[in-house]
Amino acid sequence: MSTKTSNNPDFEESLERLEMIVKSMENGDIPLAELVSKFEEGNILLNACQKRLKDAELKIDKLKKNKNKFEIEPFEPENDN
Repeated sequence: MSTKTSNNPDFEESLERLEMIVKSMENGDIPLAELVSKFEEGNILLNACQKRLKDAELKIDKLKKNKNKFEIEPFEPENDN
């Protein structure tokens, strides 16, 4: 079971929503105001996905560096705020 909240969807949900937004925008039948709103939402989702991917990459790199050790240091993701 996932521990996400509706305000913090997991990577897969964010990516799925982003793909839906892109498809609807490509359709070309969205009013301008809604188009701008979808673009803003898509931009937020894109940034969130990129951050999650970067955090995962950093964690993998850290694990690779420590592969000969039995200890794993706790991973602290970067905070953009």
